[in-house]
Amino acid sequence: MRTVRALARLATGTVAAGAAGLGYAAGIERRHWTLRRVELPVLEPDARPLRILHLSDFHLTPGQHSKIRWIASLDALDPDLVIDTGDNLAHPDAVPGVLGALGPLLDRPGAFVFGSNDYYGPTPKNPARYLRRTGPRHINGRPLPWTDLRAALRERGWVDATHSRHLLEIDGRSIRIAGVDDPHLQRDRYPRIAGHDPDADLRLGLTHSPEPRVLDGFAADGYDLVLAGHTHGGQLRLPGYGAIVTNCGIDRTRARGASRWGSHTRLHVSAGLGTSPYAPVRFACPPEASLLTLVARPTGADTAIPTPAQAVEGIG
Repeated sequence: MRTVRALARLATGTVAAGAAGLGYAAGIERRHWTLRRVELPVLEPDARPLRILHLSDFHLTPGQHSKIRWIASLDALDPDLVIDTGDNLAHPDAVPGVLGALGPLLDRPGAFVFGSNDYYGPTPKNPARYLRRTGPRHINGRPLPWTDLRAALRERGWVDATHSRHLLEIDGRSIRIAGVDDPHLQRDRYPRIAGHDPDADLRLGLTHSPEPRVLDGFAADGYDLVLAGHTHGGQLRLPGYGAIVTNCGIDRTRARGASRWGSHTRLHVSAGLGTSPYAPVRFACPPEASLLTLVARPTGADTAIPTPAQAVEGIG
């Protein structure tokens, strides 16, 4: 009987701990808006710093007022450039909310690419499918009004980098920006933007999902920095282990933050600010935006320096 009682207590404790963890992940952490500050040595020697606000994966639905207010407050960071790497929508009526969230940021130079959840609404999924290397093909939900969002962003002067190359003059320097359509949906066509641009002061690549085939293309063309989203940083991370899955072809260690891709190119993957309405949980991976401060590369033989990054609580 003692053994039975001990097993019963253990089972009760396990269930209680699981329920507490789920309550925290669903009710607290997924609304714990966080700013990640990253310094990236990608500019030419003696170049003055350039600040990029990297936003991704809002997955916005009507009524998410706290998220909208916090995103809008990021304008106080005074970025030189704003980049949005997609999955803004999670509901047919979410476009006004996205535009309200971006608010004053739309008065700044900006560029964007879209992700699968700009084109199609979310659908219920078995979480176990993400643990398999080869799962069922992506199932599209109902179409979302991505064309309305694209028109509004273009009207405010932001650059649609989807399968196009643009040269922007920002803070007295030339920035080459190019991007692909969402690789998660197999919509990427990198050859449309292929080519090296030796004259730009900064070469910036955009993709929603950081698939290796796309990253290899940007690296081969000498891009200095590639920005991506999609992974949600793993969404559920284990302390001491990190992301459990990435939902794309990159390894777990690159699911969030900055890393190298080849000898020259840096990669930054945003953990994003939202979740699917059908999986509204985050654990050890709070929703985030990133302020990237680009600085000059170190001179000398040793360029393999670490990339410092610090996540701090929301600014507003």
